[in-house]
Amino acid sequence: MSDPSLGPVVDRTAIPGLLVVRLPLHRDERGWFKESWQREKMVALGLPDFAPVQSNLSFNTRRGATRGIHAEPWDKLVTLGAGRVFAAWVDLRAGETFGRAVHLELDPSVAVYVPRGVANSYQSLDDGTVYTYLVDGHWRPGVRYPALHLGDESAAIPWPIPLAEAQISAADRQHPRLVDLDPVPTRVTVILGADGQLGRALGAEFPDAVPVDVDVTDEPALARLPWSTYDVVLNAAAYTAVDPAETPEGRRAAWAVNAAAPAALARLAAEHRLTLVHYSSDYVFDGTAQSHHEQEPLSPLGVYAQSKAAGDLAVATTPRHYLLRTSWLVGQGRNFVRTMLDAAERGISPAVVDDQVGRLTFADELARATRHLLDANAAPGTYNVTNGGDPMTWWEIATHIFRLVGRDPADVRRTSAAAYAEGTARAPRPACSVLDLAKLEATGFSPELALTALARYVAPAVG
Repeated sequence: MSDPSLGPVVDRTAIPGLLVVRLPLHRDERGWFKESWQREKMVALGLPDFAPVQSNLSFNTRRGATRGIHAEPWDKLVTLGAGRVFAAWVDLRAGETFGRAVHLELDPSVAVYVPRGVANSYQSLDDGTVYTYLVDGHWRPGVRYPALHLGDESAAIPWPIPLAEAQISAADRQHPRLVDLDPVPTRVTVILGADGQLGRALGAEFPDAVPVDVDVTDEPALARLPWSTYDVVLNAAAYTAVDPAETPEGRRAAWAVNAAAPAALARLAAEHRLTLVHYSSDYVFDGTAQSHHEQEPLSPLGVYAQSKAAGDLAVATTPRHYLLRTSWLVGQGRNFVRTMLDAAERGISPAVVDDQVGRLTFADELARATRHLLDANAAPGTYNVTNGGDPMTWWEIATHIFRLVGRDPADVRRTSAAAYAEGTARAPRPACSVLDLAKLEATGFSPELALTALARYVAPAVG
């Protein structure tokens, strides 16, 4: 039995995602008490925040009652209210662990988190066994789910009570062997906006992800997507034309893509219990702070900034979300670094703003941080993500680029944001775009130095 002076302990198993939870039993002369599901503690220990919607109890009158190996389309947390069982699980999901089996004796001090696609079964070892489970989907009558024969030879489950002597339903005796089963399809990661700078970097970091070509502003088209087959949605779709956003046409486009579309995605993610990853901007702040942390109140200046802030608020309403705020993005496509490389190659001495400060974010680093947060099962919420190192002005970055390609850094002229914008219809920019990275680093992620990434990015132009 677990020591009641300690909290829950989580052990991993040979089946990915199948987690064993050792629960404290608090005993006195009346009996015992336990917390079968304690969201705050268990999520902190690495269990998914799976938001159960149904609670079930199975009472087994006699020792030997055996329940079939079923793989329903939901996640579940199983434990006992009384007695002991021999429990077994078989991975029926497509992949290298298809057919892998794990078995364990359970008593009330043990719970097991079972991800969808992993088949679950048990055999009562005592009379009067009470088996209970929470699930994150509703049972529907008349729907058939994948199931495996209890005596499948490849699974080789060592039932303590021979199946010939066990109580088994007629239906459970008829299930197919593993060789005759089609694997449960793995739910996929999808990328929206896959053709942009960030989208291409996400495609490289998540090679198995599926790019989805859909107009994110078309809600009926979004609703028709096969959401039940998705697991993680990476939303890299964005309207990023900061200055055109100040025009009547641009304003409508910015709000449609940056605000209304994330709101629709948040509703769909909540409905289908998906993880939504959305990318935001330093522009949601007015730039008056020396460094912006995740909890700072939003203070957007222009239309683009306001539309991004509205999208942030919408995404935060869905339970399983990662809102990644970034700044000064550099990837495959039009960006500041490529503009400076072009100027250097053509012999131009550009005038560059020297009173706006921030950090570059290379698209591949943002994609790497996305992978880290998902793989680490980090707490959902908002995270600042940029490359590391000391903040710099646009002018300082430009001088580094010129130096890397062999141009004299003195060829980069300094100017102020006000002077650069004089006579043009430019949207307001935050003077300080520095994002505090402490929360991201606390998850175990170490951002690569911006100057290191810059040198690697520029290298093809030098060679």
